[in-house]
This record gives sequence, C-alpha cells and structure tokens, in this order.
Amino acid sequence: MAEKLGVYICGGCDIGANLDVDALAQFAAGGKHSSVVTVAKSNAVLCSPEGVAMIEADIKENELDGVVCCACTPRSKWDVFKFDEKTQVERVSLREQCVWSYQEDPAFPGQMEVIAKDYVNMGIIKLANSRLPEPELPDAFKTVMVVGGGFTGLKAATNAASLGYSVILVEKADTLGGKAATMYKSFPLGAPFSERQQEIGIDALIKEVQANDKIQVITGATVDSLAGAPAQYKATVAGTEYEIGAVVMATGWMPGNTKFLAPLGYGSVKNVVTTAELEKMAANGGIKTADGKTPKSVAFIVDTSLLMKGVNYDACGAACAAPEDLPCKEDDAAPVEEDEECEVFVYEDKESAKHLAYSSELTSLVALKQANYVRELAPDAVAYVVYDHMMVPGINEKYYQAAQDDPGVMLTKGTVTGVRDAGSQVVVTAKDTLLGAEIELVADMVVVPTAIVPTTASDPIMQFVYRQGPAFPDLELFDGFADSNYICFPYETRRTGVYAAGCVRQPMGLGLAEEDAAGAALKAIQCIESANRGVAVHPRSGDLSFPEFNFTRCTQCKRCTEECPFGALDDDEKGTPLPNPTRCRRCGTCMGACPERVISFSNYGISQIGQAIKEVKVPDTLDEGGPRIIVLACENDAYPALDMAAMRGKSWSPYVRFLPVRCLGSVNAIWVADAMSKGVDGVMMLGCKYGDDYQCHFIKGSELCNRRKENIAESLGRLGVEPERVEQFEVSIDMYDQVPGIIDEFVRNITTNFGPNPFKGY
Repeated sequence: MAEKLGVYICGGCDIGANLDVDALAQFAAGGKHSSVVTVAKSNAVLCSPEGVAMIEADIKENELDGVVCCACTPRSKWDVFKFDEKTQVERVSLREQCVWSYQEDPAFPGQMEVIAKDYVNMGIIKLANSRLPEPELPDAFKTVMVVGGGFTGLKAATNAASLGYSVILVEKADTLGGKAATMYKSFPLGAPFSERQQEIGIDALIKEVQANDKIQVITGATVDSLAGAPAQYKATVAGTEYEIGAVVMATGWMPGNTKFLAPLGYGSVKNVVTTAELEKMAANGGIKTADGKTPKSVAFIVDTSLLMKGVNYDACGAACAAPEDLPCKEDDAAPVEEDEECEVFVYEDKESAKHLAYSSELTSLVALKQANYVRELAPDAVAYVVYDHMMVPGINEKYYQAAQDDPGVMLTKGTVTGVRDAGSQVVVTAKDTLLGAEIELVADMVVVPTAIVPTTASDPIMQFVYRQGPAFPDLELFDGFADSNYICFPYETRRTGVYAAGCVRQPMGLGLAEEDAAGAALKAIQCIESANRGVAVHPRSGDLSFPEFNFTRCTQCKRCTEECPFGALDDDEKGTPLPNPTRCRRCGTCMGACPERVISFSNYGISQIGQAIKEVKVPDTLDEGGPRIIVLACENDAYPALDMAAMRGKSWSPYVRFLPVRCLGSVNAIWVADAMSKGVDGVMMLGCKYGDDYQCHFIKGSELCNRRKENIAESLGRLGVEPERVEQFEVSIDMYDQVPGIIDEFVRNITTNFGPNPFKGY
C-alpha cells in the first residue's frame, strides 16, 4: 500500500480562479487522511517544469511512494505526471469534473468546494489502497506463426522475418499463393491508379518467402491445436509441436453460398456467372459463354437490393408477389407450388447477403476490373455496369474515371428489377437509371457479385486448447469475421496473441491486405515483447497489473471463467480457476463477476473502489445539501465523453461524483451495496453500447453489467429500496453533448419521484 503520499493542487486552467487551492492543500494535509499525507502543496501550474520539479524534489526528500495530482483529467498530461517506477500516481480531475462542469444550484450554493473536497479524499484513499504491480515475466518464445499462405500471409511472414523474428508459415493447400495465385490480375495496387489492372507478382513473393532462411514453410497442413498463452504457446502442426510467441491468422475467405444469388438468375438462367467464375475464365486465357463463344456484350450487376430484400421469384425469373400465407422453405429454397402456371420459391440467405453488403467496395472495384478484362480479352465486346452505389474510396476514384473514359465500358446507376433468360442471351431489367426510368439490357453474359465470407465463419481454424472451446467465441457478433474491434483495435481477435489480417478480418483488396499484413505482424511482435516485459496489450497497453486470486475463499462457481471475454482463465484439475496472465487484457470482468470478491488487482480492487465511494460526503437529508449520486463511468467511452463535454462548456448537476472504472464488466455488486448502505440516493453506470450496435472495447462488459444489474435490482427490492435508483446507460464517445442531459434527468428523476434513500443518516 502507498503510505507516504504527496498531494498537489493545481491552480491552472481556471481551477485557481474558482477554488481556494491553498485551503484545499491544507484540507488534504490536516484532514481525515493526514496519517498517510506526508506533503500537501498547491502550485500555480502543476504541469509546468517548476511544478514537476517541485514534486520530484518532494519524492526524493520525503521518500514518497505515491503522488495525488489534483489537476486536469488523467487523460491529459499523463506523460508529464509520470515519475520513477516506485512512485504511484493517482489523478484527480478538478478541472473537467469540478470547475469546468460546475452547475450552480440556487437552493444549495457553493457546492464547488464540496465537490473538490470529495474528489481529493477519493483520490487519497484510492492511492492509499493501491500497490505497485509485480508482473510475471515469462521467458517468451519469439517465433511468429503465420496461418495462411496466400498473399496476406506471405506478406506477413516477410514483414515479421525482416524484423528479425523466426516465422513458421502454415498453409492448408499443397502450394502457396492462395486465391491471389488463381487471379488473372488486380485493380491498381500503386501508381498510376488509372491503369486498367496490374500484375500481382505472387510468384515472385512465393520465391522470396521460400528463399528466406528465417521462414519455415509447412504446406498441406493445418493447425491441430494451439495450447498455452501468448509468448508461451505450444502449436501442434502435422503432429509436430512448435514453441510460438504469437500468431498472424491470414486464412482468407470463401465465396458465399451461390443459392442466395437466385434472384439475379444465378443457377436458373444460362450465362449468368459469378465474378469468381469470370476471374477463373480470365486466368485460363479467355472469357467464354456456355456454348464456348466469346461474348459481344457482358453486363455486370453491382446493385444488390434484390438480394437484401429476399424477393420472391417464379421459375422464369420474374418477380412475383407471393401471398403472405404461402408456405415456403427458406432453409433449402425448395419450390412450393402455388398453381400450374407459377412455381414460387422464397430464398433469403441473410448471412450471405450481409457478407455481400460488407464487400460493397470490392464489388464495385472488381466489376470495374473485370469490365477491363472484357475489353482486353474480348476487344470487340461492350461491358455494361449497373450499380446502385459505386464505391471507389480514395485514390481509386481515378480507376473509376478511367472506366468512364473508355468507350467500350458503359456505366449507369440503377436498381435491377429482374434477370431473365432470352434464348442465347440474358435480359437485365432495371429502373431509375441514367438512361431512363425503366430499361432492358440484353447481354451475352451477366456477371453477379461474389460474397466474401471469412473462413472463420465455418472453421475453428486455430483449434484452441482453452476451457472456452476450440473456436473464436461469439463470431455472430461480427458476422463471422475474426476482428473483434474494427475501429479501435484493428487486427485484434477475441484471443490475445492471435491477430487477424486480410479478408478473414474484413473484406479488402490486395492493397489493403498488404497493409494488414504489416499491421498484424507488428501487433504479433508487440504482443511478444509486451508479454516479455509483463505488461498488457491493447486496450490497456503497458498495464503491469493482472488479476490476483484468493483461492482459499473460491467456491469454484466458474463465473469468472465463463464471463472472461478473452479466455484468460482455464480450470485446473480440481476445477479451480487457472489464470493465464499473458492472455489477460486487464478489463476486470472476472473481478466484477466474482460473488465472493476473491479477485482483485494490485492497483484496482473491490476494496479500493468501495473505500472511494465511502469518501463521498452524503448529507443526512436532502434539505442539508441535496442528493448524492455515484457515477461509475467506463474509461473507454463514457469517461472521455464527460471530458469532452466539460471542454465544450457543458455542465451537469453538482450532486454527482464520478469514479472511472476499467469496464462496466468490472463493476461488482458490492460497490452498489456500499453506496446504498451509505445513503447515496442513486447510482448511474455509464458504459459502451452493446448488442447489435456493440462498441465495448472488452466485447461484452456493458452487456454483462446489464445482466448483473437485474440481480442488483432484486436485492434492492428485498431491502425496500427502489431498483430504479440504479440505472445503466449506454454512452458512446461521441455522445458528449448528450451526457450532461442524461445525468441531469437521472438526478431529477431521483429527487422528484423517489426522494431520499431510506438508509440516509444511518
């Protein structure tokens, strides 16, 4: 525990203009925590060189083991208020959560000083209940395993090897190259971006990998198992065990089920082919219709609205409006007779259609690329492209412009309404086009898009030897794609140490796949080196702490192992939780799950936060100083949103007190009990969005907290306390303009509809 603290009050950024910082320093020195406060001072600008030098001198002179900096948000100046490795630092946000956001209440004026004193006391007690983490330092394996020998995997292998790391490259097929080796050409990967298409150079890349003495290539094999943890994995491939530090998974994609293309005539209309099939034709030297002839016209459909709607089609391919009570078999799209003239079926493969929607950028670029194939391999032919949205972001606009300038390529925006057989030709009907309200295009061949479905959607590629099973969990949250947080932490999967790259992560072309290969390789290396130093990887990069278990009180309920989002806990032979520190991302979800409160972190624990809650001064009645509301705010979205609101001049009720938590998943029910037993009138929990609009950095933290809140509500009901006094709110980082209103509305609801906590004054 930190026993010799220095408390420092900053007077900058409007703090000194609104608070008596000298008096606040005296309050810290002579208050209830004087036994642990060795030094308490104020400074005009604490982050100035003079202010920092003052703190450093006090640390040396007084042998301080902790510093409480009462200034701006901990998200600011974190590098300035960082001292030697033996000195812990606690940040108290007097600027954003007190001065800048203060809202005067005429009924109880002068609350700013009360707020400041509460936060100072909370900061002191948090640090007094904190210990320096003592990380585990494994002897890290430094070999990177790359799974998948396609374009992305080959690039990842060369990237890792170029940085001095040994690489084991595992490819399922007997040869390297993957789908890139079967492609004819690529849309531009570099300047000039107006070129029709470019050679991929896959053969040269394969030779480069095979010639690299740091890369061991294993073909015709898959991963039999991956056991252990980052920096200490044991991977079994073709019966041989390898010591692995981290993994880049670049296993690519597979075409979506072609049944869902039925509304566009695929499978029932001759000469309707997929882009994947046309690519194969081009790679084999030509484009031919079903009767072996070179087409004079080829139509590319980029509009997918029919597929997304699951339109009913008759046997001729014309759109039908089936009666609502018409039986159908969506699982196998079997025909269902309505009458002798019209045979109707319904097929709605929502997942394949969804994957096609995710591939929309590629659908556009592939259509342009293959239109150029037509111009090259069938010079006398015309290529039609009918699109709903032409998506060519960034520099690829030049590629689109080049197609517009080609007299042999005709592009039109439109909504495809049908595809039907017309003897040896195919008729595409479309509406709302640039050529007219309704048109018919007659072509020798029609090309429909191919959905990119990640290999992880159907295959437990890594075969994890984890208590939680061999596959990545909850892939339905990500529609099968292995990347678990596209925006904040690309390449990250639900299994620490395994990083996704290429189309197994999200649909992309070869240019982006090359960037992905570099990014995932660097992440794998970062993971190895972080584990070697005992620190966490994203999102709490550099965190030295890890869960500590008091197994003597463990009841083996397994809630921690079941709720951990990252599979960091296995079971030992007795069924007791078995921690794997390098898998852990330090979210604290296990801590929040434990009913016996046997899990904690050295610098973030059940007792620590509970003690901080008890530091809030709660008036015995509402008439003596208003209500008190505790707000537990997720450090990833909610807490930054509060900072941003304060920085923009937003204010909120002076009766709330904020406590940052690593994740709402770490919130233990005892904290709510502590608050209510102290007489706190309400508890707000601000966390990330969950469900279909999930944004949680720790995947399920907010969702798990919401489930626990139901149990909390039952407990409060038994105590005669209204469950509505404890509410959870979903807050994204961009809701800074809405958060103050959410807070004020909750406070009004508590004071107006419920009044004081019945335990107040006890």
